[in-house]
Amino acid sequence: MNAGRKKRSPGRTTSAKTSRSTSGAPLSGQCVITREIAVAEGIYAPGHLGELTQIVPFDMVDEVLAECGAVQERLRKLPARVVVYLLLAAALFEECGYPAVWSKLTGALGSLPIPKVTSTALWHARCRLGVRPLHALFDLLRGPASAIRTTGARWAGLLVVAIDGTYLDVPDAPATRAHLGKGSNRFNTAGYPQICLTALVSCGTRAVLDAAFGPRITGETTYGRRLLRSLGPGTIVLLDRGFASNAFLEHTAATGAAFLARLTATRKPSVLRRFADGSFLSRFGELEVRIIECEISIATTAGHHTGVYRLATTPLDYRTHPALELVKLYHERWEVESAYFAIKKTMLGRRDSIALQAARDQVVQAANVIAGTVIDLIGTIGRAVLEHLMPARRLRVSP
Repeated sequence: MNAGRKKRSPGRTTSAKTSRSTSGAPLSGQCVITREIAVAEGIYAPGHLGELTQIVPFDMVDEVLAECGAVQERLRKLPARVVVYLLLAAALFEECGYPAVWSKLTGALGSLPIPKVTSTALWHARCRLGVRPLHALFDLLRGPASAIRTTGARWAGLLVVAIDGTYLDVPDAPATRAHLGKGSNRFNTAGYPQICLTALVSCGTRAVLDAAFGPRITGETTYGRRLLRSLGPGTIVLLDRGFASNAFLEHTAATGAAFLARLTATRKPSVLRRFADGSFLSRFGELEVRIIECEISIATTAGHHTGVYRLATTPLDYRTHPALELVKLYHERWEVESAYFAIKKTMLGRRDSIALQAARDQVVQAANVIAGTVIDLIGTIGRAVLEHLMPARRLRVSP
C-alpha cells in the first residue's frame, strides 16, 4: 500500500546515540557500537512501531486524531498519538500488559528523557482515546482491494475474496460479561465471553480487507452485511452455507461483485435451463443464478469419503466460466480459515511467525522509524520472510 509515497519532513525528530562503551575509548579486545535512532521529539518519542511506522506514519495518525476530535487538550506525558502507537504495538505483543509494551517501545531510547508512566496512567490514556481513532485508522489502511497484484489473487480477471465468521474469547471482566454474555446450558454458564468476528479476506494473500465484530448473539450474517461496502465490480466473493440466504445473496449481487456460494443440502433450486457443462439456470427471488452440482471424493487415513456440493454463482456464461473451474475455485474459500488460524494460533496463541518476530524486533530496536525519500515496502521484515520461505503447503484433507 502507498507504494512510492514521498516522505514528509518529520519535523519533530531527534537522534539518540547508544554505545556499549561508557569510556572515551574501547578497551583492548572490545569494540564500540554506535547507533543513531531517528524518532519523534520529546514525549512523542515512544510513539512508533519501528519499521512499520513507515506504513502508519506520524502525519496519518495526527490527521485521524484531529478528524475524530481526539487530540489531547493539554500536553500530557502520554499524548494521544503515543497512545495510538501503544495500542497498535500491543497487537504485536499480545501476551504483554501495557507496562511491558511500554518498556519495549522505549527500550532503545535510554538516552532520551522519556517520562515515567504507571500502569494506571496507561489505562486512563487508553480510555481517553476511545475507539473512534483506531476504527478510522483501520478504514484508511484496510484497502483498497484492487491494489493487490499477487500472483494467484485473481481468477478470470476477478479479485478472489471470501467472507466468513469466527469466535474469539475475550477477558471475563464484569463489564465485558454484562455486554457480551456467556455460553450457558441447563445447569450453569460456562467458558469465556466471546465476540463474533466476521472478515473479508483476500484469498491470494490472506490480507484482511474489512472486518466487523460484536456480541456473538448477533450472528455472522449481520456483521457480513456490513462488509458488503468493500465489494464491487471486479471481485468475486466465496461464501459458505451460512451466507447463502436469498437476502444476503441479493445484497451481495447489488454491489456489482460476483459470488460463488455453497448451498445447504436441503435446498432444491428450480431448473429453468440446462447448460452444456452440466450446470443449470435458476432464480433466487429476482436474482438469476447458475447452479453447479458436483460430487467430491476424498481419501484419507480415516477412509474414503464422498460428498455432494451444490454451488450457486452469478457468472451465467458457462463458456467463459466453466463449471469445473468454478468448483476448483471454491476450494480457495479455505484461505479465510487459514487467515483466522494465523490470528488465533500465531498472534493470540503465542506461536511466533517470522514476520511477527521481525516486526517485534523492529519495534524493540526502534529501527527505521523515519522513512527515506521513497518508502521501502519490502523492508527488513519483508526480507526476513523472503529469506525463510515456508515449503509449499500440502493439500488440505480432513476426514
